[in-house]
Amino acid sequence: MTTVSTRKGGSLTSVSAGRKIKDRLVQGLVYLAFALAVVPLVSVLWTVVVNGAKRLDPTFFQFSMNAVSGSDPGGGAYHAIIGTLEQVAITTVIAVPLALLTAIYLVEYAGNGRLGKLISFTVDVMTGIPSIVAGLFVLALWLLTMGFGFSGFAGALSLTILMIPTVVRAAEEMLKLVPNDLREASYALGVPRWRTICFVVLPTAMTGIVTGVMLAVARVMGETAPLLLTIFFTKAINNDPFTGPQASLPTFIWEQAADPNQHSIDRAWTGALVLIGIIMLLNLVARLVARRTAPTSR
Repeated sequence: MTTVSTRKGGSLTSVSAGRKIKDRLVQGLVYLAFALAVVPLVSVLWTVVVNGAKRLDPTFFQFSMNAVSGSDPGGGAYHAIIGTLEQVAITTVIAVPLALLTAIYLVEYAGNGRLGKLISFTVDVMTGIPSIVAGLFVLALWLLTMGFGFSGFAGALSLTILMIPTVVRAAEEMLKLVPNDLREASYALGVPRWRTICFVVLPTAMTGIVTGVMLAVARVMGETAPLLLTIFFTKAINNDPFTGPQASLPTFIWEQAADPNQHSIDRAWTGALVLIGIIMLLNLVARLVARRTAPTSR
């Protein structure tokens, strides 16, 4: 087998030509796999941008669909945008603290105990729950059993069920990456465990936790099935998420896309584009916040 000799750092090394060929081949396969993964993503994004730009005007953001039929031009998704932002905000306020406390318990306190294993198993089961099952659970418990009506809060409860396991797993993995040396150094100084977690462990893992939270937000923001069962439909503006049916961008897109009129289809594409834009904006803001809150070495 032929070899290629190279000199590095003053020492002579021999690199097999066959190994170099294999390295280039694997490198090419990695690039090919990356291209195959990016092409569908770019294609979908391009299709949404091209079709959604037709109705991307101020009217779309300023007006609702109240008194506007599918065949009528105009109309907008103001009511749906407000509903989505309120529902996702409520979901985040409920789910993130619960999920973060659960992750802290699993990593810092549970150890190999039975309760920790039970919680971890439950989180795994919740991760695989279909979204419509979460909606059916809230429909049966909150609406039918307890007698509450359709509302944005009911939709937020169903989204909370879907968001909690994602945040728990993301936060758990980030907390496990924190070196134990930091914890031991804090304990050696006499710092209690809870203060060590709050001021040493969490700040160290905060960047990864914020990223996990935003991934969970992106997932629940596009869910449609549970919202169809819990918030119902409305074309009017409802700024109160606790009273009455409330619209959302996923249900708005679903409703408009089901109408065969071209004006409705254009509104559906624009709604999808706006939804993608909101998710990208939230991810950008989260990354900026994570960079500012990340601990800096001195």
